[in-house]
Amino acid sequence: MFQDNLKELDIVLNEEQLKQFETYYEFLIEYNKITNLTAITDKKEVYYKHFFDSLSLTTSLDFNQIKNMCDIGAGAGFPSIPIKIVYPHLEVTIVDSLGKRIKFLEQLSEKLNLSNINLVHERAEIFALTHLNSFDLVSARAVGHLALILELGIPMVKPKGYFIAPKGSNYKEELNDSKNALKVLKTELIKENTFSLPYDFGFRSNLVFVKKQNVNGYPRPYAQINKNRL
Repeated sequence: MFQDNLKELDIVLNEEQLKQFETYYEFLIEYNKITNLTAITDKKEVYYKHFFDSLSLTTSLDFNQIKNMCDIGAGAGFPSIPIKIVYPHLEVTIVDSLGKRIKFLEQLSEKLNLSNINLVHERAEIFALTHLNSFDLVSARAVGHLALILELGIPMVKPKGYFIAPKGSNYKEELNDSKNALKVLKTELIKENTFSLPYDFGFRSNLVFVKKQNVNGYPRPYAQINKNRL
């Protein structure tokens, strides 16, 4: 069933990839008993609200042309780990401020036999300062307001590279509130990929931005970003 629904995304999984997703689910549920990683534990919901939702990003860009990506605040690995399973050539960097999540992802990467995964226990705004203009793509799912995550993520994107922000039904309001951030960071919205998850599991909008040119001085310290968003 999952395999059939993925045809909507033009994705066909081989046997190894299907096993990787099964292992991912089983380990997530097992680990979740000792460390709270997700409130979603029903198998069907995990497969669609986490796995399918993550893979929906691949309809917004040609991931065969993306060499490396950074995932801010990935939590239990969403969206980058499902994308990495489907596109194994990707070099993936995950930055998360909680060590318990990084510990889970270290063990998960071993179980899934994934290579070229960089797991960083650090705050995104601190990591960004030493990785400016470094990634073809940066993503941030369920991390915070659009204006906030744009300031955290855009500085790490290479000029002409991409930033993807998966959002829910209030995405237009956040977009409107982020006009100044886009202007300051020399970034442009190029796609609003809106859709509904299978089985009425919710509305999504994957917002795709392109960075036109580098702007120095960002990101600012988090307290400053939070107090006075761009």
